[in-house]
Amino acid sequence: MLFPGELARAKGFDVTVLGAHGGLEDGNLSAYLVREQGADVGVLLDAGTVMNGIEKADAAHDFDHLALPDDPKSSRTGLLIHHVIQGYLLSHAHLDHVAGLLAVSPDDRGKPIYALPSVLSVMQDDLFNHRVWPNLADRGAKPALGLYHYHDLLPERIVPLSGTELSVIAYPLSHGAVESTAFLLRSGSDALLYLGDTGPDALEKGDRLAALWKAVAPLIRAHQLRGLIIECSYDNSRPDSQLYGHLTPAWLLHELAALKAEAGMSMKGFPVLVAHIKPLLTSGTSAEDLIAAQLQAGNVEGFRFLIARQGLAVSF
Repeated sequence: MLFPGELARAKGFDVTVLGAHGGLEDGNLSAYLVREQGADVGVLLDAGTVMNGIEKADAAHDFDHLALPDDPKSSRTGLLIHHVIQGYLLSHAHLDHVAGLLAVSPDDRGKPIYALPSVLSVMQDDLFNHRVWPNLADRGAKPALGLYHYHDLLPERIVPLSGTELSVIAYPLSHGAVESTAFLLRSGSDALLYLGDTGPDALEKGDRLAALWKAVAPLIRAHQLRGLIIECSYDNSRPDSQLYGHLTPAWLLHELAALKAEAGMSMKGFPVLVAHIKPLLTSGTSAEDLIAAQLQAGNVEGFRFLIARQGLAVSF
């Protein structure tokens, strides 16, 4: 489903990793800034890290080309946070996906927060509630200060993202006992798929990934899906009984094979940005290197795997 004129303005996507890890390392937790390719503004997919991620990405020269407003009262970091991030899409409310938003919120500017109702209910009742954090949103515990504006996403309904030329469709995911979300971003006819935390269907005892693969398969066949951002929290040594709603390289490859089968065509070279890796507290090979090696060892379909690292900028 497209809005009028979208085919003409398909541009692809610029993604900047503000936070790459799925826990442990505060200051580097799940947050992906997505902009229509060449645009100066975009949205943040999850917000485990905001200010530190902006500063790290800026130090890596990821934002050198952006046109920022002339505001002598704002620091460069302030301009990037206030101007470039036009809204937040939250896959679920675990702290490694929302802590950066909470931390920056008192000095942020009025913005929308998009999420499924189950996610916004946690934000409203358990975080922005004047007990854990001041209620800076527009509903919930009084006084509701109204800095942020909750937008309930209904599954499989297309929603324009305010302040940008992007739109989004949300799909529920299963993450253990928690409902998580996949976001299908649209830029004209082009699409980018981001998955919040998810376990494989076989362990989650459901079919939410299968339903998602069925929904996006036509975009693959039409060469409109530009890439995929998906978690792989643990290496293959982690037993299934201790995954807690996450993926390993073996399970990720299994699910990607299911996606390819649903699409019914080769996906050789298709870019997959591997996210939410949990750092190891042991010596030796890093979690990133271990997971990358295990993915490549089983990569019979020829996907192009990229490992998310803080400050990484990727164009899809």
